[in-house]
Amino acid sequence: MKLLREIGLLWKRKLVETVRQPTWVFVGLSTPLLYLALFAPLLQKFAGGPDFRSGSVLDVFVPGILVLMAFGAGMGAGWGIIWEVDTGVIERLRVTPTSRFALLMGTVLRDVAMFVIPALVVIAVAIPFGFHPQWGGTAVLVVLLSLVTVITSAWSNALGIILRQIGSLAAVITGLQLPLTLLAGILLPLSIAPLWMQGLAHVNPLYYAVEASRDLSQGTIISATVMLGFAVMIGLAGLTLWWATRTYRRAVA
Repeated sequence: MKLLREIGLLWKRKLVETVRQPTWVFVGLSTPLLYLALFAPLLQKFAGGPDFRSGSVLDVFVPGILVLMAFGAGMGAGWGIIWEVDTGVIERLRVTPTSRFALLMGTVLRDVAMFVIPALVVIAVAIPFGFHPQWGGTAVLVVLLSLVTVITSAWSNALGIILRQIGSLAAVITGLQLPLTLLAGILLPLSIAPLWMQGLAHVNPLYYAVEASRDLSQGTIISATVMLGFAVMIGLAGLTLWWATRTYRRAVA
């Protein structure tokens, strides 16, 4: 109970920080909406094709955009932790008995909330334009993609503590973000990609989240693709949280 209370208090603290900076909330929501408005129309000629069998390109495109949102929601966590290191917040936390895991999870759960709420807005906006989500599968989809945000948030937090330089963190994140997202088939299904790209995608954990997301949004909850997606995300989330917690313990010893 003590751990849950600490996590709840630290989560609330992070939410208050975010609400006080609404610009970031607006930007996080406007980016996927711009993808829907400015990129999705370019895909209309694919409607009815072998990779867009439902007849609506949004049934393939929107799940990919949701993965992009989940991925991006946690990537900025490292900037916050660098600010806390520079301003002495981390130093002051050294004398507190607060669990280091709770310190990490306060930020991680804030980032999960900052993914889930905009994701629901994007789904609602996409429906009138031709997106046909199956609600049971979509609920499971939100759970799966919350794990993606847990992974990226914990990773970014730990990397921020290790690097302690905004420039270094930005270089690592921007260097990884583009190849990871492109090799996941977020904007277009990789079934239309060259064979070498399809093979390379299988070493990218994000690829399994995208494939599972497209199945789930169409109501396929029990499938090998969905189970593999959850297995990869749960395993990677556990490993990342363990590593990030160790990093926190060393920084706030």
